[in-house]
Parts: sequence; C-alpha cells; structure tokens
Amino acid sequence: MEKVIQIDHLFKSYGDVKAVSDLSFVVKKGELFAFLGVNGAGKSTTISMICGQLAKDSGSITVLGRDVEKEFDAVSRKIGVVFQNSVLDRKLTVKENLRSRGALYGITGRAFEKRLGELSKVLDFESFLNRPLDKLSGGQRRRVDIARALLHEPEILILDEPTTGLDPQTRRILWNVIEKERLERSLTVFLTTHYMEEASDADYIIILESGKIAAEGTPLYLKNKYAGDYVTIYGCGEDKIKDLGVSYTKIRDGVKIKVSDTSEVTDLILKHPDLFKDYEVTKGRMDDVFLEVTGKALEGGAAQ
Repeated sequence: MEKVIQIDHLFKSYGDVKAVSDLSFVVKKGELFAFLGVNGAGKSTTISMICGQLAKDSGSITVLGRDVEKEFDAVSRKIGVVFQNSVLDRKLTVKENLRSRGALYGITGRAFEKRLGELSKVLDFESFLNRPLDKLSGGQRRRVDIARALLHEPEILILDEPTTGLDPQTRRILWNVIEKERLERSLTVFLTTHYMEEASDADYIIILESGKIAAEGTPLYLKNKYAGDYVTIYGCGEDKIKDLGVSYTKIRDGVKIKVSDTSEVTDLILKHPDLFKDYEVTKGRMDDVFLEVTGKALEGGAAQ
C-alpha cells in the first residue's frame, strides 16, 4: 500500500522541552490513522510540522513523496486540515467563507457552485449558506469547517480533535461524509481524538507520550496486548468458579473473568463445559489500552 506520509527521526524542542523526540511512523493511502495522546503529548506539534506551519529541528517529513519544507506549495494543495479551533471568518457568511477558500485553489464560478452544492447537501448546511458564521451553533460551524477542508478534494484530511463537544447527530453526519470520501476517493484520514470509539474504528493507531511513541498497532493488536478480553459467566456460583483456578470478579448475575485472549476462553470451555451454559466474551476497550499504556485517561473520551 502506498505511503502518503512518512516521518523519520523527527525532533522538535521548545527550549528545554522536547515536544517531539525521535518520532518515526508511516501513514498509508486510504487509511484512517489515529494519533492519540493526552494534551501536551506532541500531537498538535507534529501536525503543524506535517502541514508546514512549524519548522522541525531535525528529521524528515515526506508527504506524497515530497519533502514538506522543500516543496511546501505542492504538498499543501494535497492536504485539507480541520484544526481544533476554527479558522473561518466569523463575520462572513458560510458561502463567502467557502468562496474565498475555493479561490485560493482556483475553484471559482460554476466549479465552485457545483462543489458547494455537493458539500452543503451531504453536510446539511444548505439552510444557512447565507448566514454569518457568528450566528451559527458550534455544530453548524464544524460542518462548515469540514466543508472548507474538503472543498479542493484533498488526498489527505487531517482532523485535529474535530468532534470534541459536538452533539451525536452532528458527529454522525461528519463521520458519514468522511467515510464516503474514503470509500469513493481513497481519502487518507489522519485523526487526533479524545473519543475512543472513533479511535477504535481506525486502521492503525499510535499512542504518543511525551513526544515519543508509547504503543502502536491495529486496534485489535493493541486491545489483545494491553487490555485483554473478559468472559462473563451468568447463573454460576462462586464455588464452581473456584474450580477453574482463575481470578474473577463477582457481579450481580454471575462472575467476570479477565483472560489474555479468546483462545484462553476456548480452553476453559473445553475443560469445563458444564459451567459455560450462559456466557459472553467481551473484547477489551481502547480506554483500557490507553490507560494501561500511559497510566492516564483521555479527558472527554467516550468508552468503546
């Protein structure tokens, strides 16, 4: 699979503070790539360097085969960014904001109207196209932020905590549009988020701590390595569970046992089939992974 972002031995310091320290990773074409970490872990610093807004101290950043610092103009036209804080002009209308953005990429006249019509429909902001930004709700402004980033049909979409504080309906609209773009155009999405259910849907995850990679892999790999699985056996007394020789937690209707993976559950079932009349196996959660890796919980995160 084609590499669209390649970071090699990246360093960035602010005085004595090492914001990014020897960071290396690859993002592949069409991936949903999640970049996780508590505030101050180095996520936004890395994004700023990828976008060419911040100079690195050392290392290399290649986007679509081009060096970001040497070929910034060419690279920037291939990237759409939704920052934590909106960069839209709050005094202009939605349409005026997007028209000025389109003009930067030579999207004017009928081409602009066509693209505006497509985005306003799928992101559901047709009814307030002519309303000033400062008259919109936070969720409405976020839809326009996404439209701004997608207007020029970028190959890479960078989302820096795009759904923090949004209502469930708006979050669903945004993700439906992003998934549609991924499927139809092989759009690569680079995501930072505090919502663990969004990270759980990623193709690949990096957990950053103090500017370094603390863990990385697919959601399944990380859950198996750091969170484990749980098997809950219902309608079973403690006296019988003790025969299994495993540690367990008593719950209202039965017991809950932490296991390393589903193969361990299979072994238990084969050895003690009489106990497993009513049970369920639950995968570990990304919340558990993050807490195990960093010793911290992501603020504002939702469980998954």
